[in-house]
Amino acid sequence: GLPFLLVFSTLSAWLRDEGVTRTTIGFFSWVGITYSIKVFWAPVVDRLPIPWLTKKLGKRRSWMLCAQIVIAGGLLGMAGSDPEAQLIIIAIYAVIVAFGSATQDITIDAYRIEAVEDEYQGAMAATYVFGYRLALLVAGAGAFYIAEGQSWSYAYITMATLMLVGMVTTLVITEPLHQISTIAEKVEHKLESTLGLDEDGNLAKKTGRWFVDAVVSPFVEFFERNGRMALVILLLIATYKLSDITMGVMANPFYLDLGFSKTDIANVAKIFGFFMTIFGAVLGGIFVTRYGVERPLIFGSVMIIVTNLLFIWLARTEPNISTLAIVISADNLSGGFATSAFIAYLSSMTNKTYSATQYALFSSLMTLPAKLIGGFSGIVVDAAGYAYFFLYAGLLGIPALLLIIYILYQRDYLPLQK
Repeated sequence: GLPFLLVFSTLSAWLRDEGVTRTTIGFFSWVGITYSIKVFWAPVVDRLPIPWLTKKLGKRRSWMLCAQIVIAGGLLGMAGSDPEAQLIIIAIYAVIVAFGSATQDITIDAYRIEAVEDEYQGAMAATYVFGYRLALLVAGAGAFYIAEGQSWSYAYITMATLMLVGMVTTLVITEPLHQISTIAEKVEHKLESTLGLDEDGNLAKKTGRWFVDAVVSPFVEFFERNGRMALVILLLIATYKLSDITMGVMANPFYLDLGFSKTDIANVAKIFGFFMTIFGAVLGGIFVTRYGVERPLIFGSVMIIVTNLLFIWLARTEPNISTLAIVISADNLSGGFATSAFIAYLSSMTNKTYSATQYALFSSLMTLPAKLIGGFSGIVVDAAGYAYFFLYAGLLGIPALLLIIYILYQRDYLPLQK
């Protein structure tokens, strides 16, 4: 959770504080597309060992450690760059940080899914959100406090140093058990046989067999398991976070343009919002455990749409801390609830044999459309103002709501049914 805001909303605030235009800040959000295309290298993380290190730490922990080292190096590079004279250099380092962060996400998601049974994924999702949000608090409020008292460069140096927490944790935890399902084995053998790769051969055949097992099989297995509902499920995943992520691109510039100080934003949007998010995440985990996943998914989708529209009220009224706190509370509560329910849903849709690759596919689809659309958010704000932008962002949540309602009538394809 630590590096995400440092290439997203915290970076947006830094750039805006340095006088960078909102249109440019909007385009900077495309750095986050790196998270949305991680599915392309997830099969490598899932199957390819790192020489020496994988033998020492295991498949998941070795990739975690390497990713964390890349993140720390990229953050130090950003800290040493000047936004006024080296904006392109900062963009390059931001991409490096995002690449390392996305790789870390791949391994941590796989670890989380493999560490517990399906029946505990709702509780695991809530715990995951807690840990993730704790890191966001540090990268959000923590970075704002440091920037207010020192400088943005000093804040990013501090964040790079804090990556040691992740590195130490990686060395302390134990490697999870890697399961291989009989269904996955059948899919792999069938594909190998069809393509004539089932017998030992030269390097080309061995490479082809690895590619089929690591890259092709996870997708084939998902479509065979879910049948005609597979595309509907993927479409839901692609649209569920559209509203939330699109709005988030302009959140910090919006607060600054309203006249709130960085300390105000840290106090209300980051710290107070943090506790509301955790409360929402715990509530979502309880609802998933108690009622299954479909009702919390619908409720979370409605909450996201409604709370995003509350920002229109904030944009139209005289800015004060109380109004900001109300809107931030509602937004973070809904975000925590919806995220907890959605993570549980995605985790339950994943075959543990391909946990890294399939979950990377889901999380990539979850963010890619929103990142692409979010890149134009600055243009919408400059052309129409914040109020119309938040109306536009809220309405983006309607397609996901309709898809969930449709899937609700296809209960045989929904996991975690009571």
